[in-house]
Amino acid sequence: MSENDQALPLDSWHRSRGGRMVPFAGYAMPVQYEGIIAEHKWTRESAGLFDVSHMGQLIIGGAEAEKGLESLLPADLTLLKDGRLRYSLLLNDEGGIIDDLMVTRRGNHFYMVVNGATKAGDIEHLEARLPRGAVLDHMKDQALLALQGPKAAAALSRLAPGVEQLAFMTGGAFEIGGAKAWISRSGYTGEDGYEISILARDAEMVATLLTDQDEVKPIGLGARDSLRLEAGLPLYGHDLDQHTTPVEADLAFALSKRRRAEGGFPGWHRIARELEEGAIRKRVGLSVEGRQPVREGALVLDGDGNEVGKVTSGGFSPCLEAPIAMAYVPWDAAAPGTAITLESRGKLFTGTVTPMPFVPHRYQRKGGAA
Repeated sequence: MSENDQALPLDSWHRSRGGRMVPFAGYAMPVQYEGIIAEHKWTRESAGLFDVSHMGQLIIGGAEAEKGLESLLPADLTLLKDGRLRYSLLLNDEGGIIDDLMVTRRGNHFYMVVNGATKAGDIEHLEARLPRGAVLDHMKDQALLALQGPKAAAALSRLAPGVEQLAFMTGGAFEIGGAKAWISRSGYTGEDGYEISILARDAEMVATLLTDQDEVKPIGLGARDSLRLEAGLPLYGHDLDQHTTPVEADLAFALSKRRRAEGGFPGWHRIARELEEGAIRKRVGLSVEGRQPVREGALVLDGDGNEVGKVTSGGFSPCLEAPIAMAYVPWDAAAPGTAITLESRGKLFTGTVTPMPFVPHRYQRKGGAA
């Protein structure tokens, strides 16, 4: 671990619970406690607590906040009701994805959560392009926790009564152990669950209260990655980057109906053309024959052995007990059931294009415990 890695508010808390720390996005973070497969299965069956305090938490307020954000994101913020979240994309002028993010309307401002590895660049980009009537505040004194799994609502509602009434992609203000918290019903595992924004000084108290619940164990980065892969969710810097458009990334759902028609966001002309005609390539899910996982960087080959794409995420699915992957393949080879040849370290593998998610999502579309 590099001496340049920053410590998160829960650093000593993780270490005292056996967390094995590794560098990630410039921070020291726990990759595992008991073991990745055990933690993965615990989250799918009960509730796992993830420290995601490396993420960037931003407030965008002011008279021109909505107008300014709509000039940079393809979201219809005029339809976004108070307390509602949207998954959206920060785009460059060529339609490439600078970052994927969550944006929430909270009264007179917007609350945005961006990726940890990209937050400095995101903030610089936003500050350079937002109008003068929009003000950005980086909430450096906040920590962020994610409680994920089918028993998350039961565990959290004991500490913050009323959270069980939140529906998927809605949020509200609560208290946990006397500490103020913004809690949304959302997450990155495909399971029901919550993301909890609190002051950094309250993080240890809140994390301890949560893991004191019988259903809850701390979970590391390793299981977070395998869970999101099973859920078919992309990871920025691996499955998404500034050279990838939303259409190529199979994220067209993040382009709202009005914005598709009206445009007015970066890269719209290219994106509109791809929506109509298709793109050169597309992100797809792959089931891989055999037992050996095919990792990021493996090549997608055509019938003549030429490289036509790459695997961007891959691993062994603990729930399916089989290797799975995400890859970019030619647009005409992206239909489910298409056989794909892969090459990794000189060895050939056969993959089949498979609909994502690999493991069904279990979000609670209406309020209430599972």
